[in-house]
Amino acid sequence: MIGDPSDKDILRPQLTHEEVAANGQTYADQAFRILEPEKTSIRYNAEWLSQLSFEQLIKLASNFTIQQFLTRDNFKIRWDKGDAVYLHEFFYSIMQGFDAYALKADVQIGGTDQLFNIMTAARKIMVNLGAQPNIAIILGILPGTDGVIKMSKSLGNHIPINTDAIDMYGKVMSIPDMAMGQFFRLTTRLTPPEITEIENGVKNGSMHPRDAKMRLAREIVGAFYGDVEAANAQQVFIDTFQKGSIPEDIPGFKLSGTQTTVDILLAAGLATSKGEARRLIEQKGVKFEGAAIEDSTLIMDKAGVLQVGKRHFLRLEK
Repeated sequence: MIGDPSDKDILRPQLTHEEVAANGQTYADQAFRILEPEKTSIRYNAEWLSQLSFEQLIKLASNFTIQQFLTRDNFKIRWDKGDAVYLHEFFYSIMQGFDAYALKADVQIGGTDQLFNIMTAARKIMVNLGAQPNIAIILGILPGTDGVIKMSKSLGNHIPINTDAIDMYGKVMSIPDMAMGQFFRLTTRLTPPEITEIENGVKNGSMHPRDAKMRLAREIVGAFYGDVEAANAQQVFIDTFQKGSIPEDIPGFKLSGTQTTVDILLAAGLATSKGEARRLIEQKGVKFEGAAIEDSTLIMDKAGVLQVGKRHFLRLEK
């Protein structure tokens, strides 16, 4: 509800209980692409944070100095610019530290933007309260599809987990060559020697960067969707982008003769709302038999191939 300020040089908005619950569900859905639900426990920190007294909060806060917070880049930038730094933002690290204590955490895993919260706040609070300090596993930050800026849904440079194998494969193939090493290290099951061999191959010319990236895409998609789906996604990519053809194995859709393009996109799950479907059409992102559709009210009553974006195809059948 506070809004995590860890990786931002601007004030993060506070959230309502409802927004937090909705976000939490999406995080769980994504996590369960990897974790096994029956072996996973989900806890809400209101369970213990809502029970803290003001006296306890003062004691927790006494473990830290204002200087510790103001030397952090995200706060320092705002301080130097004369922008407001709010007191409640400091509570985030204290809350996360107390979470580790309440959960009796052995290990916390996070990106380098969580270094202070895990290494300093959590361990200090746990020791102060008589608990064994947890071990920190700190990982590098994964860049987005631009290869530079941290992957972020709000910046539009992310590769969603809850998409489909073909879309994920295509998005991985769109990352710049320079980012492949980071992606191999942070998102695949390959060992360091295997990754070094691939990087050396690209450097000395014995491996084409495209082939290295296809290996990367197949590894990532395989982790989330399995090897069969990954192989299919790779074949679709080859057929669509390297051969310039329409994939053979695409889903069919029965036409009723009264549906507009917008209706079909919604019914086929290629758009989440009518507004999104209209925007896709307005941006010339929807094609029928290779020609862009310009009228969202057009009644689709002919058999043929409907293409949405670069990676999604639908075979319309009468």
